This record gives sequence, structure tokens and C-alpha cells, in this order.
Amino acid sequence: MKKILLVVFMSLCISAPAFALDGNEMLEKVDRNLNPESYEMYRKLIDIEPDGSKKEFVMYSVKKGKDKISSVFLSPASEKGRSTLRIGENMWLYIPNVGKPIRITSLQSVTGGVFNNSDIMRVDYSSEYNCEKVESTDDGHILHLKAKTNAVAYDSVKMRVYGKRLLPDKLECFASSGMLIKTLYFKKVKDFGGGIVRPAVIETDSPLYKGYKSMIIFAKVKERDLPDEVFTLNYMSKVEGLRQ
Repeated sequence: MKKILLVVFMSLCISAPAFALDGNEMLEKVDRNLNPESYEMYRKLIDIEPDGSKKEFVMYSVKKGKDKISSVFLSPASEKGRSTLRIGENMWLYIPNVGKPIRITSLQSVTGGVFNNSDIMRVDYSSEYNCEKVESTDDGHILHLKAKTNAVAYDSVKMRVYGKRLLPDKLECFASSGMLIKTLYFKKVKDFGGGIVRPAVIETDSPLYKGYKSMIIFAKVKERDLPDEVFTLNYMSKVEGLRQ
């Protein structure tokens, strides 16, 4: 009897995969493969209009944990000193000559381009979405994500990830009606040092803004521990002082 049970057990072990991440574990892996949990970075945001004209913004950003990120505009001169803060789904914009943080929403855009505030003030995907289904492809997986709350910018997202590194290369973002809102393309994987290897460019377009495109170029992404004080309304005027 013991021999029979052993044979059955061994056959089950052989037929089952040795290890398989579930969808939410995979999504958390994607988050950490994109960025350390706490880090700093520089970004250039470029908004491109149908006539080819461009608006460029340079931002310095710091993030801590899964759902806190703060940024300050370094250029152009008209935007310098403006800062943003996101804690979970709560977002604020600080304008120096106003002197008081203003509440903003995820679907607005502090730059006026195709990227909305949720894209620009990106926290961990796993803090906003649950993975309801994993679909295998020839070179990776498609994660079918569903928003945890109604406050999230997109009701659902199809995230295509590839290879053993589990990095995204395409996100399709949908409204609750099922309408495609925008597509994000992750490009030019780069080694930033310190074990951070991730796409250095994100491009986006939207059927709602025909002819318009936006892109984000990442630079100097590196792990950094930050005090909780940095992610408060009172600190929004001081974020630029964190630059080393």
C-alpha cells in the first residue's frame, strides 16, 4: 500500500509544475523588477502634438513603499518649483506662488499631455490592481488586471510581460465600459546599476487624443531610503532639496 501511495505521489509531482507564481505574485514581481520599493529618479516628459511641436518637462522624483511618490519640476522655467505628492489615491499639486497644495485627480494631467496624473505619479501596480487571470504567450504572459477601487484611473488593464525577467512591454488601459483609453509601450531596456534593469522609455497614445503622443525618458534610477516626512503636504515645497 505504501509503495502504491509513493508511486501516485511521485507521478503527481512529475506532472505538476515545480513552481508557478499566481497572478498577484507575478504582478508584485513586475513592480520590483521595474523599480526598488524606495528610490529616486529623474524623468523627462515629452508631449508631442499632431503638428510635431513638443513640450518638454524635467522632473525629479522620490518614491517610498508601494503607494507614496513625490516629484518636483526642474524645467521649463514656467514650471520650476511646482511639486506633486501622491499617497495612495490621494494626489496634490503645489504651486509656489499659491503656497498651498491643491487636490488633483488621477485622470487630470499636470503636464496637459496624454499621460494622466496616475501615469506620471505611478505607484506600484499591485497597490491599485488585482490580477484576475494570467494568459500564457509564446514569449511571456498577459496579466488581466482589475482595479481594486473606483478611484483608480483605469477600470482594467491588460499587461503584457515577457521573459524570465518579467518586465512589461505593453499595457492596454480600459474604462469600465470596455473602451480602450490608452496604450503604453515600454521600450529600451537599460541597466541603471545597482541591479536595476528596466525599460528607460515609456511611450503612450490614445484613441481619445488622435495624433497626440507622449513619452517619458528615465535617468539615474537608484535605490534610496527616505524618511516618512518627505511624503507630507508640508514637505512639498522642499522636495528639490533632496537632490544629491
